Amino acid sequence: MTYYQKLEQHAQKLSRISHLSAICSWDQAAKMPEGGNAARSEAMAELALIHHELATAPQLAEWYEKAAAESLSAEQKISLKEMKRRWQMENLLPSELVEQKSLAGSACEHAWRTQRKENNWHEFSQNLEKVVQLARKEAQIRAEATGLSRYDAMLDLYEPGMTCEKIDQIFGDVKTWLPQLIQDVRQKQLSDEVITPKGPFPVAQQKTLSLDIMGKLGFDFKHGRLDVSTHPFCGGVPTDVRITTRYDEADFTSALMGVIHETGHARYEQGLPVQWAGLPVGEARSMGVHESQSLFFEMQLSRSQPFIEVLAPLAREVFDRNNDKALSTENMALYCTRVEPGYIRVDADEVTYPAHIILRYEIERDLIEGKIEVADIPDLWDKKMTEYLGLSTKGNFTDGCMQDIHWTDGSFGYFPSYTLGAMYAAQFMAAMSREMNVENLIRERNLQPIFNWLDKHVWKKASFLSTDDLLKEATGESLNPTFFKTHLENRYLNN
Repeated sequence: MTYYQKLEQHAQKLSRISHLSAICSWDQAAKMPEGGNAARSEAMAELALIHHELATAPQLAEWYEKAAAESLSAEQKISLKEMKRRWQMENLLPSELVEQKSLAGSACEHAWRTQRKENNWHEFSQNLEKVVQLARKEAQIRAEATGLSRYDAMLDLYEPGMTCEKIDQIFGDVKTWLPQLIQDVRQKQLSDEVITPKGPFPVAQQKTLSLDIMGKLGFDFKHGRLDVSTHPFCGGVPTDVRITTRYDEADFTSALMGVIHETGHARYEQGLPVQWAGLPVGEARSMGVHESQSLFFEMQLSRSQPFIEVLAPLAREVFDRNNDKALSTENMALYCTRVEPGYIRVDADEVTYPAHIILRYEIERDLIEGKIEVADIPDLWDKKMTEYLGLSTKGNFTDGCMQDIHWTDGSFGYFPSYTLGAMYAAQFMAAMSREMNVENLIRERNLQPIFNWLDKHVWKKASFLSTDDLLKEATGESLNPTFFKTHLENRYLNN
């Protein structure tokens, strides 16, 4: 057996452990009784420790050195490079820190479920402080090893190659035109007569509609399922993808669009190359690329006029409301593209959404860099929400700085992926539209050419290309935020 083959076997063993951890995490969020959290947290911390010890095994240094001298195919060389990158990143953290992070994250996330409902910032902040302290330790270790800033070192975990300097430039540009765009769109929509669909919309019927749409979007139910959790997410592994949503009987579109969003994530996972399963090179390129797929499905595809022409009749049928004007195609098209500043990120429209991300990015960047402390978050959140969206969250922690799950487990550096993903998605759609008439395909209920394009240019590329090279091959150029701005203007101002 060659050293490269040994490394492949080792990587697949790590992948199987990650598989178990992913399913345990899904169960903890979707099915586990409350009383099981302490034991589950300990078990998952133990699993994280086992994974870390295997990933940092002493013999790996020699294996990588000798594998590099072997005769490898071009694909194997890329695979070896990606395995080594992951190994180097994992090797930086001491086992004690890995275990502490897992325990603190599980405790913070589990308590958050109740504390958020109770608007209990005081107790939540005590747990969050422990998570932040450990995240700063991790960031410092990674920064010293890579020569990056502390926050850039964390950002690199989710979006390799991206830096604060680049994001500051991109987001800084967005801040120059987004406030005016929001104002212009809201002014334009004042003349629209929109009927808000009135509930109740029974959960059972919402689930039926969700499953139907998932099927039309190509979700493979033999290798995945839909469940309920406090915070919608996509987890599991490519052969067993778990997506969740949360239902609101007063508004069926909230859960449905959440399901469509997570289905985009799931299709990416299910479309990854089978022949490279279990190896780092066969995994998703980055969280930004992952978000590009969920936002392509939710925003580029499902909120388009042609898709609403498909969705509205289905909704009328499922809810048995054939004469409900609120569920007419015309009204649903207006309703699903309303722009109105709101408190909740996951419920935000695509025009105001970047403001939510920029706010979080600026806070977590300064938090990890030690420029602010956990105690400063509520006031900063209120200040930025007021400045960016004209809404105050003073004293409202539930709808303010306690609404997201990301910081509870130390996922600092993740948030920029959302708006970067929206930009990637707009660029993918622009490139795709140069090759086919996307709107006609949707109206004809023929989505397969769209999926084939994504499969060829994104899904099957996995991690063989950097994000920048993936964009160049798929669209002909590096990230160009102009496509995102143009998309918003075309949909909301020029239609």
